[in-house]
Amino acid sequence: MSRRNWWKALSVVLLLYVAVAGLLMPVPRLAILNESIRNLYFHVPMWFGMTAILLASVYYSVRYLRTPTPELDIRAHEAARTGILMGLVGLATGSIWARFTWGAWWTNDPKLNGAAIAMLIYGAYLVLRSSFTDEQQRARISAIYNIFAFATAMPLFYILPRLTDSLHPGAGGNPAFAKYDLDSDMRLVFYPAVIGWTLLAFWLAQLASRVSLLKQKVYEKQLA
Repeated sequence: MSRRNWWKALSVVLLLYVAVAGLLMPVPRLAILNESIRNLYFHVPMWFGMTAILLASVYYSVRYLRTPTPELDIRAHEAARTGILMGLVGLATGSIWARFTWGAWWTNDPKLNGAAIAMLIYGAYLVLRSSFTDEQQRARISAIYNIFAFATAMPLFYILPRLTDSLHPGAGGNPAFAKYDLDSDMRLVFYPAVIGWTLLAFWLAQLASRVSLLKQKVYEKQLA
């Protein structure tokens, strides 16, 4: 492995550490949460990774609008797809957590509903891309929508749920995230988890982009 790929090795090491330490290290005994609090090492860091890679997708979209190239469009698209994947896995782990703490896989909760709506907004991004046959038109409109999707989704994830009562931690009588974070043992696992899942998101997006770029080159050679 070349030196410039050190962050990939770091991602593997951190996630292996999180998988082992997250299941074996002691956790605080909090009412309602109990052992399910271990999901904090997986569910929450996935949202951090999702947010970071979606922000990267917006970055590529903005660059595309300034300097349109197929590569920037592909990188924006694959980063968005990776973010959607992380978001869906985050929803799945959150649903499992809800089942063991709230007694239901899904509730009419602002945090959950906001996250679901945000994922639908990004799902519409994929549908939008598939509806165009002209590559330049697809790339340009997708870039504009991608910026809109991020600006709309982030408040649904992080702002609006905090403005109302919620079963989610931090509202409705449940312990806030800050209370978990004060536990020194959990910090030793949580922070590496955030870094590890975020690096994994960028790694997946990079791999997907490389595959798409290779397909693009093959397609261009066939047309030549």
